[in-house]
Amino acid sequence: MNAIPKIDFVSAADAEAMLADVAARLREGHIVPYLGPGVAEMSKPEVPMTPEALAAFFGTKVALPRRARGNAWASAQHIESNKHRSTVTALMAQAFGVPVAPTALHRHLASLSLPMIVDAWYDGAMRAALEGRENWGEVQGITRAGIGEDRWYRFYDAQGRETDRAAAKDWATVLYKPHGSIAPAKNFLISDADYVEVLTEIDIQTPIPDIVKERRTGRSFLFVGCRFNDQLLRTYARQISKRAADAHYALVEPDALSKNELRFLVGQGLTPLPIALPRAAEILLAG
Repeated sequence: MNAIPKIDFVSAADAEAMLADVAARLREGHIVPYLGPGVAEMSKPEVPMTPEALAAFFGTKVALPRRARGNAWASAQHIESNKHRSTVTALMAQAFGVPVAPTALHRHLASLSLPMIVDAWYDGAMRAALEGRENWGEVQGITRAGIGEDRWYRFYDAQGRETDRAAAKDWATVLYKPHGSIAPAKNFLISDADYVEVLTEIDIQTPIPDIVKERRTGRSFLFVGCRFNDQLLRTYARQISKRAADAHYALVEPDALSKNELRFLVGQGLTPLPIALPRAAEILLAG
């Protein structure tokens, strides 16, 4: 049995000093923020903000077998297999139908004209924070179920109109939503079948847009509001930050980390910063 990795977390004061330095580098465009649902959760939204909460939502709409309960991807697969893909899309649209208000951190990031922001949940808070700015756009992962196209993602401009990769090259800021989003077009990667195709090729990076590969080069990642307690979430974090700079950072709550999360932090060489998210947001806003 593999031993649980031991991490000697830095002191609170040292962690805050490190994050202040990261905040300065973020402002300069040397750090890519990778937002998990914990960021939007600070606005106390009325939508599911964890995979477990999303699975529970599915369970209120459809009778799920025991093997699917508590697992959002398996729940969506059961619904897709026994009803229709359109039912999954409709339920996701219902789950995320109430707009999520951008937090102060979302608005701060939007104000910085960063080369890239990664947002790994389905809400539209980061897009809403960017509204009103010029020269930005979004690239979203899409399901390939039934679309009859050999595409892994779609591009949308600041007005929510679908565009193409040629237009994206000129955007000052790229918002990357690898799992899709409620806005602007209800693209969702959610079922096991969606992810089987992606995970088959993600190691060779095919499902990751070229513009994301270009803008991560030479840059570090800061994981904010993320959990790595699911293999799928770990895989995406690993592959999106692949071939970027060597040093990456993750805001963590040490007492909440699972064994697999500890192994992931050590295996990926992530620097864990043990700072509660509200306090971390204050530091990033001040940076």
